[in-house]
Amino acid sequence: MKLSREVKTAILVISGIGLFIFGYNFLKNSDLLNRDRIFYVKYENVAGLTISTPVTINGLIVGKVTDIDFADKNGSLIVRFSVENDFDFSKNSEVQIYSSGIISGNNLGIIPKNDSAKKAVSGDTLKGVIQAGLIDGLMDKFKPLETSLLHTLASLDTVLVGISDVMDEETKNNLRSSIANLNQTMASFKGVSQNINSLLNSNKDKLNNTIANLDTTVANFAKLSDSLAQINMGELVKNMEATMGKLNSIADGIDRGEGSIGKLLKDEELYDNLTGASKQLELLLQDLKLNPKRYMHFSLFGKKPKQYEASQDTVR
Repeated sequence: MKLSREVKTAILVISGIGLFIFGYNFLKNSDLLNRDRIFYVKYENVAGLTISTPVTINGLIVGKVTDIDFADKNGSLIVRFSVENDFDFSKNSEVQIYSSGIISGNNLGIIPKNDSAKKAVSGDTLKGVIQAGLIDGLMDKFKPLETSLLHTLASLDTVLVGISDVMDEETKNNLRSSIANLNQTMASFKGVSQNINSLLNSNKDKLNNTIANLDTTVANFAKLSDSLAQINMGELVKNMEATMGKLNSIADGIDRGEGSIGKLLKDEELYDNLTGASKQLELLLQDLKLNPKRYMHFSLFGKKPKQYEASQDTVR
Protein backbone atom coordinates (compact mmCIF):
# COMPACT_ATOMS: atom_id res chain seq x y z
CA MET A 1 0.00 0.00 0.00
CA LYS A 2 1.44 3.35 -1.00
CA LEU A 3 1.40 6.05 1.69
CA SER A 4 0.71 9.64 0.82
CA ARG A 5 3.19 12.41 1.49
CA GLU A 6 1.03 13.81 4.33
CA VAL A 7 0.92 10.44 6.14
CA LYS A 8 4.70 10.03 5.83
CA THR A 9 5.22 13.55 7.20
CA ALA A 10 2.90 12.88 10.15
CA ILE A 11 4.69 9.59 10.98
CA LEU A 12 8.05 11.34 10.81
CA VAL A 13 6.93 14.18 13.11
CA ILE A 14 5.39 11.79 15.66
CA SER A 15 8.51 9.62 15.64
CA GLY A 16 10.69 12.69 16.16
CA ILE A 17 8.63 13.83 19.15
CA GLY A 18 8.75 10.34 20.66
CA LEU A 19 12.55 10.11 20.25
CA PHE A 20 12.96 13.56 21.80
CA ILE A 21 10.90 12.62 24.87
CA PHE A 22 12.71 9.27 25.23
CA GLY A 23 16.12 10.91 24.89
CA TYR A 24 15.30 13.65 27.38
CA ASN A 25 14.12 11.15 29.99
CA PHE A 26 17.14 8.93 29.35
CA LEU A 27 19.57 11.80 29.78
CA LYS A 28 17.67 13.03 32.84
CA ASN A 29 17.73 9.62 34.53
CA SER A 30 21.36 9.03 33.60
CA ASP A 31 22.33 12.25 35.43
CA LEU A 32 23.84 13.71 32.29
CA LEU A 33 21.63 16.77 32.78
CA ASN A 34 22.07 16.83 36.54
CA ARG A 35 25.13 18.71 37.79
CA ASP A 36 24.64 17.72 41.44
CA ARG A 37 27.34 15.59 43.07
CA ILE A 38 26.24 12.10 44.09
CA PHE A 39 27.60 10.36 47.22
CA TYR A 40 26.90 7.10 48.99
CA VAL A 41 26.96 6.11 52.66
CA LYS A 42 26.42 2.71 54.30
CA TYR A 43 24.45 2.05 57.52
CA GLU A 44 23.31 -0.92 59.52
CA ASN A 45 20.17 1.03 60.55
CA VAL A 46 18.86 4.20 58.88
CA ALA A 47 16.67 5.12 61.93
CA GLY A 48 13.60 6.00 59.88
CA LEU A 49 15.45 7.93 57.17
CA THR A 50 13.33 8.37 54.01
CA ILE A 51 13.81 9.46 50.42
CA SER A 52 13.81 13.29 50.03
CA THR A 53 15.16 13.70 53.56
CA PRO A 54 17.22 16.94 53.61
CA VAL A 55 21.03 16.74 53.60
CA THR A 56 22.73 19.52 55.57
CA ILE A 57 26.16 20.92 56.27
CA ASN A 58 26.27 22.76 59.63
CA GLY A 59 22.46 23.15 59.45
CA LEU A 60 22.38 24.47 55.86
CA ILE A 61 20.39 22.31 53.45
CA VAL A 62 22.69 21.41 50.55
CA GLY A 63 20.93 18.37 49.08
CA LYS A 64 18.56 15.49 49.69
CA VAL A 65 18.39 11.70 49.92
CA THR A 66 17.60 10.25 46.49
CA ASP A 67 17.56 6.50 47.16
CA ILE A 68 17.76 3.91 49.96
CA ASP A 69 18.36 0.24 49.15
CA PHE A 70 19.85 -2.94 50.61
CA ALA A 71 23.61 -3.24 50.17
CA ASP A 72 24.03 -6.97 50.86
CA LYS A 73 22.28 -10.10 52.11
CA ASN A 74 23.02 -9.17 55.73
CA GLY A 75 20.54 -6.31 55.55
CA SER A 76 22.98 -3.43 55.48
CA LEU A 77 21.61 -0.35 53.77
CA ILE A 78 23.20 1.96 51.23
CA VAL A 79 21.93 5.54 51.12
CA ARG A 80 22.36 7.60 47.95
CA PHE A 81 22.22 11.39 48.32
CA SER A 82 22.93 14.43 46.19
CA VAL A 83 24.79 17.63 47.08
CA GLU A 84 23.90 20.76 45.11
CA ASN A 85 26.43 23.06 46.81
CA ASP A 86 30.01 23.32 45.54
CA PHE A 87 31.42 23.23 49.08
CA ASP A 88 34.46 20.90 49.12
CA PHE A 89 35.23 18.39 51.86
CA SER A 90 37.64 15.46 52.16
CA LYS A 91 36.89 11.78 51.69
CA ASN A 92 37.34 11.32 55.47
CA SER A 93 34.22 13.42 56.17
CA GLU A 94 31.42 11.65 58.01
CA VAL A 95 27.72 11.54 57.16
CA GLN A 96 25.64 11.49 60.33
CA ILE A 97 21.98 10.63 60.87
CA TYR A 98 20.74 13.10 63.49
CA SER A 99 17.39 14.09 64.96
CA SER A 100 15.80 17.35 63.86
CA GLY A 101 12.84 16.98 66.26
CA ILE A 102 10.09 14.44 67.02
CA ILE A 103 7.83 16.08 64.44
CA SER A 104 10.32 16.63 61.61
CA GLY A 105 12.05 13.27 61.99
CA ASN A 106 15.71 12.59 61.19
CA ASN A 107 18.01 14.38 58.77
CA LEU A 108 21.30 13.51 57.10
CA GLY A 109 24.18 15.79 58.02
CA ILE A 110 27.66 15.97 56.49
CA ILE A 111 30.41 16.57 59.06
CA PRO A 112 33.12 18.06 56.80
CA LYS A 113 36.81 17.50 57.42
CA ASN A 114 39.53 19.53 55.75
CA ASP A 115 42.53 17.28 56.31
CA SER A 116 45.25 16.15 53.97
CA ALA A 117 43.09 13.46 52.43
CA LYS A 118 41.79 13.78 48.91
CA LYS A 119 38.67 15.79 48.25
CA ALA A 120 35.47 13.84 47.96
CA VAL A 121 34.18 13.65 44.41
CA SER A 122 30.88 12.56 42.96
CA GLY A 123 30.47 8.79 43.28
CA ASP A 124 32.52 8.37 46.48
CA THR A 125 31.24 6.36 49.44
CA LEU A 126 31.60 8.20 52.74
CA LYS A 127 31.66 6.94 56.32
CA GLY A 128 28.28 6.80 57.99
CA VAL A 129 27.61 7.43 61.68
CA ILE A 130 24.49 7.75 63.81
CA GLN A 131 24.04 10.44 66.43
CA ALA A 132 24.86 9.08 69.86
CA GLY A 133 21.73 7.91 71.70
CA LEU A 134 19.45 8.61 68.74
CA ILE A 135 17.60 5.30 69.00
CA ASP A 136 17.57 5.45 72.79
CA GLY A 137 16.49 9.08 72.64
CA LEU A 138 13.54 8.18 70.46
CA MET A 139 12.56 5.51 72.96
CA ASP A 140 12.87 8.04 75.81
CA LYS A 141 10.56 10.42 73.94
CA PHE A 142 7.98 7.69 73.55
CA LYS A 143 8.19 6.50 77.18
CA PRO A 144 5.60 9.04 78.48
CA LEU A 145 3.28 7.98 75.68
CA GLU A 146 3.87 4.34 76.58
CA THR A 147 3.12 5.03 80.25
CA SER A 148 -0.07 6.91 79.37
CA LEU A 149 -1.13 4.14 77.02
CA LEU A 150 -0.56 1.47 79.68
CA HIS A 151 -2.55 3.52 82.19
CA THR A 152 -5.39 3.90 79.69
CA LEU A 153 -5.40 0.18 78.97
CA ALA A 154 -5.50 -0.58 82.71
CA SER A 155 -8.45 1.79 83.17
CA LEU A 156 -10.21 0.24 80.20
CA ASP A 157 -9.64 -3.22 81.65
CA THR A 158 -11.17 -2.08 84.95
CA VAL A 159 -14.19 -0.67 83.14
CA LEU A 160 -14.65 -3.88 81.17
CA VAL A 161 -14.44 -5.95 84.38
CA GLY A 162 -17.06 -3.71 85.99
CA ILE A 163 -19.33 -4.05 82.97
CA SER A 164 -18.85 -7.82 83.06
CA ASP A 165 -19.88 -7.88 86.75
CA VAL A 166 -22.99 -5.79 86.05
CA MET A 167 -23.98 -7.75 82.96
CA ASP A 168 -25.49 -10.80 84.65
CA GLU A 169 -27.74 -13.17 82.74
CA GLU A 170 -30.92 -11.22 83.53
CA THR A 171 -29.35 -7.95 82.43
CA LYS A 172 -28.14 -9.55 79.21
CA ASN A 173 -31.64 -10.88 78.52
CA ASN A 174 -33.13 -7.44 79.21
CA LEU A 175 -30.58 -5.87 76.89
CA ARG A 176 -31.38 -8.38 74.16
CA SER A 177 -35.09 -7.70 74.66
CA SER A 178 -34.51 -3.95 74.46
CA ILE A 179 -32.51 -4.33 71.27
CA ALA A 180 -35.24 -6.55 69.80
CA ASN A 181 -37.90 -3.97 70.74
CA LEU A 182 -35.77 -1.24 69.25
CA ASN A 183 -35.51 -3.23 66.01
CA GLN A 184 -39.29 -3.67 65.97
CA THR A 185 -39.76 0.04 66.60
CA MET A 186 -37.41 0.91 63.76
CA ALA A 187 -39.25 -1.53 61.49
CA SER A 188 -42.55 0.12 62.47
CA PHE A 189 -41.12 3.56 61.75
CA LYS A 190 -39.93 2.27 58.40
CA GLY A 191 -43.42 0.97 57.60
CA VAL A 192 -45.00 4.26 58.65
CA SER A 193 -42.50 6.15 56.51
CA GLN A 194 -43.32 3.96 53.52
CA ASN A 195 -47.06 4.48 54.09
CA ILE A 196 -46.58 8.23 54.30
CA ASN A 197 -44.55 8.21 51.10
CA SER A 198 -47.22 6.12 49.37
CA LEU A 199 -49.96 8.45 50.63
CA LEU A 200 -48.08 11.51 49.45
CA ASN A 201 -47.43 9.95 46.05
CA SER A 202 -51.07 8.93 45.59
CA ASN A 203 -52.36 12.37 46.62
CA LYS A 204 -49.67 14.38 44.93
CA ASP A 205 -52.08 16.04 42.49
CA LYS A 206 -54.54 16.92 45.26
CA LEU A 207 -51.77 18.39 47.37
CA ASN A 208 -50.55 20.43 44.42
CA ASN A 209 -54.10 21.71 43.81
CA THR A 210 -54.49 22.54 47.50
CA ILE A 211 -51.23 24.44 47.51
CA ALA A 212 -52.27 26.28 44.33
CA ASN A 213 -55.63 27.20 45.92
CA LEU A 214 -53.81 28.35 49.03
CA ASP A 215 -51.60 30.55 46.89
CA THR A 216 -54.70 32.02 45.24
CA THR A 217 -56.31 32.65 48.64
CA VAL A 218 -53.19 34.38 49.90
CA ALA A 219 -53.14 36.52 46.76
CA ASN A 220 -56.81 37.47 47.31
CA PHE A 221 -56.09 38.38 50.92
CA ALA A 222 -53.21 40.51 49.71
CA LYS A 223 -55.54 42.31 47.27
CA LEU A 224 -58.12 42.80 50.05
CA SER A 225 -55.43 44.18 52.32
CA ASP A 226 -54.36 46.60 49.58
CA SER A 227 -57.99 47.67 49.08
CA LEU A 228 -58.47 48.25 52.81
CA ALA A 229 -55.25 50.22 52.92
CA GLN A 230 -56.58 52.51 50.15
CA ILE A 231 -59.85 53.29 52.02
CA ASN A 232 -60.01 56.80 53.51
CA MET A 233 -60.69 55.84 57.11
CA GLY A 234 -61.18 59.46 58.18
CA GLU A 235 -63.96 60.02 55.64
CA LEU A 236 -65.56 56.69 56.56
CA VAL A 237 -65.59 57.55 60.26
CA LYS A 238 -67.05 60.98 59.49
CA ASN A 239 -69.90 59.41 57.47
CA MET A 240 -70.60 56.92 60.24
CA GLU A 241 -70.76 59.74 62.80
CA ALA A 242 -73.20 61.65 60.59
CA THR A 243 -75.39 58.55 60.20
CA MET A 244 -75.37 57.94 63.94
CA GLY A 245 -76.36 61.58 64.49
CA LYS A 246 -79.37 61.20 62.19
CA LEU A 247 -80.42 57.99 63.92
CA ASN A 248 -80.20 59.74 67.28
CA SER A 249 -82.37 62.60 65.95
CA ILE A 250 -85.00 60.13 64.69
CA ALA A 251 -84.97 58.31 68.02
CA ASP A 252 -85.41 61.60 69.91
CA GLY A 253 -88.35 62.54 67.64
CA ILE A 254 -90.01 59.17 68.23
CA ASP A 255 -89.47 59.60 71.98
CA ARG A 256 -91.22 63.03 71.79
CA GLY A 257 -94.14 61.55 69.84
CA GLU A 258 -93.30 63.16 66.53
CA GLY A 259 -94.15 61.48 63.24
CA SER A 260 -96.35 58.45 62.58
CA ILE A 261 -94.24 56.08 64.62
CA GLY A 262 -93.99 58.59 67.48
CA LYS A 263 -97.77 59.14 67.53
CA LEU A 264 -98.40 55.41 67.35
CA LEU A 265 -96.16 54.87 70.36
CA LYS A 266 -97.19 57.95 72.41
CA ASP A 267 -100.95 58.58 71.59
CA GLU A 268 -102.95 56.56 74.21
CA GLU A 269 -106.34 57.29 72.58
CA LEU A 270 -105.11 55.89 69.27
CA TYR A 271 -103.83 52.86 71.14
CA ASP A 272 -107.24 52.34 72.82
CA ASN A 273 -109.09 52.71 69.49
CA LEU A 274 -106.83 50.19 67.83
CA THR A 275 -107.31 47.81 70.76
CA GLY A 276 -111.13 48.21 70.61
CA ALA A 277 -111.19 47.70 66.84
CA SER A 278 -109.17 44.57 67.22
CA LYS A 279 -111.59 43.28 69.86
CA GLN A 280 -114.66 44.10 67.70
CA LEU A 281 -113.10 42.28 64.75
CA GLU A 282 -112.44 39.25 66.93
CA LEU A 283 -116.08 39.18 68.15
CA LEU A 284 -117.39 39.62 64.62
CA LEU A 285 -115.41 36.69 63.37
CA GLN A 286 -116.54 34.60 66.33
CA ASP A 287 -120.25 35.44 65.75
CA LEU A 288 -119.89 34.78 62.02
CA LYS A 289 -118.61 31.31 62.84
CA LEU A 290 -121.40 30.61 65.39
CA ASN A 291 -124.35 32.21 63.56
CA PRO A 292 -123.69 32.27 59.86
CA LYS A 293 -127.46 32.53 59.08
CA ARG A 294 -127.54 36.01 60.50
CA TYR A 295 -125.36 37.15 57.64
CA MET A 296 -126.74 34.93 54.82
CA HIS A 297 -130.47 35.67 54.06
CA PHE A 298 -131.36 32.64 52.01
CA SER A 299 -134.34 30.31 52.57
CA LEU A 300 -136.20 27.89 50.33
CA PHE A 301 -139.49 28.16 52.26
CA GLY A 302 -139.53 31.87 52.98
CA LYS A 303 -138.93 31.47 56.69
CA LYS A 304 -138.38 34.71 58.46
CA PRO A 305 -134.87 35.01 59.79
CA LYS A 306 -134.30 35.19 63.50
CA GLN A 307 -133.73 38.63 64.88
CA TYR A 308 -130.12 39.35 65.77
CA GLU A 309 -129.29 39.54 69.46
CA ALA A 310 -126.10 41.26 70.41
CA SER A 311 -123.56 39.34 72.45
CA GLN A 312 -122.82 40.38 75.97
CA ASP A 313 -119.14 40.92 75.00
CA THR A 314 -120.10 43.48 72.37
CA VAL A 315 -118.32 46.72 72.87
CA ARG A 316 -120.76 49.56 73.19
